Amino acid sequence: MSAQIVARNLSFAHGPEVVLADVSLTVASGHRIGVVGPNGVGKSTLLRLLVGDLEPERGTVALVPADARVGHLTQELDVRAGETIADVIARRTGADMAQRELDASMRAMAAGDADAADRYSAALETWLHLGVADLDATMAETLERVGLGADRADQPAATLSGGERARVNLASVLLAGFDLLALDEPTNDLDLAGLALLEHFLVHSPAGFVLISHDRAFLERVVTSVVEIDEHARTATRYDGGWQAYLDARAAARRHAEEAFAGYVETRDNLRGQAQQTREWSAKGIGKVKRSGETDKFIRHWNKASSEKLAGKAARAEKALERLDVVDKPWEGWDLRLDFATTGRSGDEVVSLRDVVVDHGAGFTLGPVTLDIGYGERVALVGPNGSGKTTLLRTMLGDVRPDSGTVRVGPSVVVGTLDQSRGRFAGEEALVDAFVAETGILANEARSQLAKLGLGPEHVSRPTSRLSPGERTRAVLAAFALVGVNLLVLDEPTNHLDLPAIEQLEAALESYPGTLLLVTHDRRLLETVTLSRRIELADGTIVADDPL
Repeated sequence: MSAQIVARNLSFAHGPEVVLADVSLTVASGHRIGVVGPNGVGKSTLLRLLVGDLEPERGTVALVPADARVGHLTQELDVRAGETIADVIARRTGADMAQRELDASMRAMAAGDADAADRYSAALETWLHLGVADLDATMAETLERVGLGADRADQPAATLSGGERARVNLASVLLAGFDLLALDEPTNDLDLAGLALLEHFLVHSPAGFVLISHDRAFLERVVTSVVEIDEHARTATRYDGGWQAYLDARAAARRHAEEAFAGYVETRDNLRGQAQQTREWSAKGIGKVKRSGETDKFIRHWNKASSEKLAGKAARAEKALERLDVVDKPWEGWDLRLDFATTGRSGDEVVSLRDVVVDHGAGFTLGPVTLDIGYGERVALVGPNGSGKTTLLRTMLGDVRPDSGTVRVGPSVVVGTLDQSRGRFAGEEALVDAFVAETGILANEARSQLAKLGLGPEHVSRPTSRLSPGERTRAVLAAFALVGVNLLVLDEPTNHLDLPAIEQLEAALESYPGTLLLVTHDRRLLETVTLSRRIELADGTIVADDPL
């Protein structure tokens, strides 16, 4: 079905805080639109407005035709109590709702309701379109495709790891029979195989989609238009032509704006200087005429006329200044500043594992692993979701006790960890209080440090559980800038981060002198950050360990 969402002049606010202002956007079948902008500028809010989860304060959203099917996959997998993997997929694809509506319409027909036949017809059409009848078979096939396995459909969803949840999210996208899709950070926690599947699906799907992502390689591959939300004005600008065309157009627009402002400032200052100088010359000339005692009336007249001519020239310059169109200085967002504080050098031995085995049950075992990490090594841990990367990290750091084997961490090693769940800032304490407890600094210093990562007054008093995942990530990175470490452990650090913060993270990692353990599927990050070693895992074992 050809379908479109037409949004006109949308505005939305949280109390006095403007989130979006006068945003218009059309998403139609075949459209491939990426939404970008710093954390907190309203990207997720825009998606929720488009799919009808929120009502705009001003403006309208129309779905054409009205019965078009719109899917919305949120940033974090919503797992409800008692749900299995199959339950989550059925809910997120709309299959469970379609089944309930079909059952209700059949009961209404049996009860003799007047409109039951029309209701049943509409429900049946949706049920057939979403493929509910074949869902069990297609779900089994899709779970195999995404690397989870068909036999896990009945597994409790609450037991899934971050990477496994990402695969369930991916399966939901692949199975969804929606006419239009709104996807919020669909690449988070996906491994390279999952990314390839998602990219292929989106590029070849007839459904139109609008998505939020900060994965630059992914955006290059899948989007043909980019919508940028302005951090200052909270308006949206659409750039057609793909990711590189957006980067080029934005850079050109910025350059033109800076040139226009520089030209305005030069003209304004010249006119001001000209007016002021000629006024001063005119005033001096008139004063000189009065003091000169010149008796020749022709000379006095000529001197007076010269002064009046200068005054007229000054007046013309002032008039030109009044008529000059003001050009505003291009607005510059908060200058993110990130570096990692270091402590004293650790010993040569940072982490040493000997014949380590961790049996998680459910068919997964890590090891046996024998591994040494030395001081100053910059190591990328890579491999598919479920290969054991996070388990290996947690075992190294003592969060998981091995069933056999030994783990030794050097005595002078000071660890800083960014885990996938960002659990260090996910409680009910206000952010500033949690940050003080984490770093030991004073509250005013905490506010200043958080502000350097773009977490301002509107964030610091908020309970950390109400922060977005990107804001929690920034809080952890802000703490790293204060608490000295010599072993930095980052598990999917770019998840939820916006592009300016990712660029700052890359720069900070380049200048960090300590030992680095990095788990990421961000292809650009792996290309940009200098690494000295690459360890690849598969099915709980190390299959490659190569210097770079």
